Order: sequence, then structure tokens, then C-alpha cells
Amino acid sequence: MAYATRNDMAARFGENELVELTDRDNVGQVDELVLAGALDDASAEIDSYLAGRYTVPLAQAPRFLAGLCGDIARYRLCGSGTRSTDEIHERYRNAIRFLEKVAAGAVSIGPVAGTGTVPEADNPVIFTNGGKAFARGRGAL
Repeated sequence: MAYATRNDMAARFGENELVELTDRDNVGQVDELVLAGALDDASAEIDSYLAGRYTVPLAQAPRFLAGLCGDIARYRLCGSGTRSTDEIHERYRNAIRFLEKVAAGAVSIGPVAGTGTVPEADNPVIFTNGGKAFARGRGAL
């Protein structure tokens, strides 16, 4: 399941840009299969960063992942002979930088919208200090 939908992409980038990015046959409309494939690929790329810390795919993803997914999918669609801009590249680079920080444990993906809960990390980090063990966010064990 993709972290962003067609509607997310249309709201973020506009219908005209979606046509421009996906219309391989020049029929003047969004190619839904091309768009869905790009969103699935972008979600898989996101999962590759999250997999070290979370069970993927996330059953309930924080809402902001739709934006990252959209930025990554947009960048990937530009690689198919369509237009590309500095802004598209920068948004992609920013998304990847954030995901690298998540993978390194420097930032969390935050709470899931409507639930207030943060997805549980698969591999809690444990620190030791003179024989006492400490887990991130839990104090002494």
C-alpha cells in the first residue's frame, strides 16, 4: 500500500503536473497506472529506510509520509523523460535526508494522525553505563 494517494498528489502538485508527469501516450490525462506505480515505488523506497527501526509497511502511517512519498514519486517520474527542476530535486533530497535521519535513529517518524501514538520501533536502543542498562525513552532497566 502506498503512503500517498492520487488525491494527495493532485492536491500537492496539481492535475496539470500529474498529466505532464504520467501521460506517456500524450492523451492529455493522468495515466493512473504510471502514477500508482510511482507511488508504490516511492513507498518501497521509504520502507527501505524505515525497515531498520519499524515494521514495514506501516499499517497506519503518520500523515506527513504522504508528502515525502509524493516528493519521491514526483522525482522518480521526472526520470522518465519528463521535465525536471531544481525544486523537484531539492524536495527529493530533503525527503531522503529526513529518512536517513530516521534510519540513524536521530529523529522519529512521530505520531499517527488521529491516534496520537508513535509506531513502535522494532529494535530498541540500549545504552549501558557502569553496569546499568538504559533504553531510549525508558530510563534504567
